[in-house]
Amino acid sequence: MPAVFPSDLEIAQNSNMKHIKEMAAIIGVNSDDIEYYGKYKAKLPLKLINEEKIKNNHLVLVTAITPTPYGEGKTTVSVGLTDGLNKIGKKAMAVLREPSLGPVFGIKGGAAGGGYSQVVPMEDINLHFTGDFSAIEKANNLLAALIDNNLQSKTRSLHIDPRTIVWKRVMDMNDRALRHIIVGLGGISHSIPREDGFNITPASEIMAILCLAENIEDLKKKLGNIYIGMNDKDEPVFARDLNAVGAMAVLLKEAIKPNLVQTLENNPVILHGGPFANIAQGTNSVNATKMGLSLAEFVVTEAGFGADLGAEKFFDIKCASAGLKPEAVVLVVTLKALRHHGGAKKAELQNADTVKLMNGLPNMEKHIENVMKFGMKPVVAINYFPNDSAEEIELVKNSCAKYNVKAIVCKCFAEGGEGSTALAEEVVRIVANKESNFKPLYEADLPIEEKIHRIATEIYGATAVEYSVKAKQHLKQIKELGIDKMPVCMAKTPKSLSDDETKRGRPENFIVTVREFEFASGAGFVIPILGDMMRMPGLPVIPAAENIDIDNNGKISGLF
Repeated sequence: MPAVFPSDLEIAQNSNMKHIKEMAAIIGVNSDDIEYYGKYKAKLPLKLINEEKIKNNHLVLVTAITPTPYGEGKTTVSVGLTDGLNKIGKKAMAVLREPSLGPVFGIKGGAAGGGYSQVVPMEDINLHFTGDFSAIEKANNLLAALIDNNLQSKTRSLHIDPRTIVWKRVMDMNDRALRHIIVGLGGISHSIPREDGFNITPASEIMAILCLAENIEDLKKKLGNIYIGMNDKDEPVFARDLNAVGAMAVLLKEAIKPNLVQTLENNPVILHGGPFANIAQGTNSVNATKMGLSLAEFVVTEAGFGADLGAEKFFDIKCASAGLKPEAVVLVVTLKALRHHGGAKKAELQNADTVKLMNGLPNMEKHIENVMKFGMKPVVAINYFPNDSAEEIELVKNSCAKYNVKAIVCKCFAEGGEGSTALAEEVVRIVANKESNFKPLYEADLPIEEKIHRIATEIYGATAVEYSVKAKQHLKQIKELGIDKMPVCMAKTPKSLSDDETKRGRPENFIVTVREFEFASGAGFVIPILGDMMRMPGLPVIPAAENIDIDNNGKISGLF
C-alpha cells in the first residue's frame, strides 16, 4: 500500500468508467432494453428476470460479525469478491443496496465500497442516484397526507381514531428534531391536531414493500395491506380503504426497476433498495437479486450489520418468501472489530493486541455457528488493514479451523479483484462441492412467540424472552388482525448480539425484552422492538456534511 493512500473519492474520480450500454452488453442485455440515467447509470426492465436461468446460477451472501460504528467493509468485500470471481474466469455480478443520505451526511459515510473495491459513479450513488429513495419518500408521504385529509373530511371520513394512527412521514436525512412532532395546528382548516413524527426513508414500510414486491400487481397488493390505525368502531383501517394504492404505485413505477452500474474494474453491479437491517430486512430487492441471477453465473449480495440481523432476515424473510436458495456465505471480519469485542478502547483499536483479539474471537465464533444453523457453509474474509499482524491473523485462522472453516486474508481494499482471488476460489469450491443446504431457522406456521424465542435463543444466545405489558397488548392485536403467522423482523441494536448495546463479544445469560410491536402488514412481517430503537437517527457532533463541497467545475470533495 502506498505511503499516502488516496481517498475513496479520489480513486473513484480517477476511474475509467465504461458507458453503461457496454456494461449491459457484458450481461447480454440489448442497449434498447435499458433506460438511461446519463452515461453511467441505467434501469433494467423487470421482463429480463428469467426464473429458469435463476435455478442454474449461484447466490452468495456477504455478512459480518457484530460491527463497530464505522463498519467492517461488507460492501468493500462484496465488490472485491465480485471482481475476484471475474478475475478467475467466472461471470459474476454484485447485487447491493443503495446508500441512504443519512449516513452519507452523518458519521458512517457512503456505502459504495472503499479503496480499489468500489462501485461507480461513487458521487451519484451516494447522493440522489436515480431517485428511488425520493419516490419512496413521496409515496410514503402521499399516504400520510391522505390520512390527515380524511381526518378533517365531513363527507368521506373513515372515522379514523387519530390516537391509533401508526403511519409516519419520512425523510432521507438524519434529523432528531423530527422524531416527535405535532401536526394540524392552526385551526380546523388545517386538519386535526395530533402527535406525529418522521422516520428516515430506509425505515419506511414502503421501502420494505418495494424490496419484496415482484411486480406492479404484487406491489399494489402489498401497498393496500398497509395498516394505518383503527376507526371509532375499533376496526382496522388499511391504505386500500383510503383509495391510496393506485397513486402510490404510480409514484413507484420507476423505483421498482433495479439500477445497473459498475465496479472500478468494469464489472456489472445492480443497486436497488436500501432498508436498514436493525429496523427492517436489511437487504436489496427481490427483483434485483432475481435480475442478477438471470444475468450472471455468480451473484454476490450483502445483508446489513452483523449476521444476527441482516443475514437472519435475508434467510428467514427474503429467501423464504422469494424462494431463493443461497449456496455460500462470506463472513467479514476485521481484526479491529475483534479487538473491540475483546475490550479494546477506541484509541487502542488500531494497535495489534493478541490478548484483546483472543477475547474478541467468541463473537466471530458465535456468528459462524449462526450461519451454520441455516445449513450454510461460511468462509471468513479477513478485511485486511496494514497494521494487522501475522500473529493475530493466525489466531483467527486457528479459531475458524475449529469449525472446519477457512479464514482468508482479503486485500481487495488496496488491490481490488487481485486481492480477493483466493476468497473467490474458496467460494467457488464451496458452491461446486455443494457444501451448503439452505434451510430457514423456523417454519412459517409457527406462532410469533415461538419465532421470536427461536431467534433470541439460537441466534442471539439469550436464555429467555420477556414481554412488556404494551407488547402483550400488541400481541393480542396482532392475533385479532390475523397477521400472527407472518415472519418476524426483529428491531435490535446492531452493536451487540444481545439487546443491550454495551454488551460486547459473546454475551451469555441474558434475557431479551420485547418492548412493543409494529405491524408491517403490507411488507408481510411483524416487527418486535427490542429496546429503544430510533427510526430517525440524529447527526453526530461533527457531521460529515460539514466537509462536503463542490467547486465551480462541478467536482465534489469531502465524500467518503
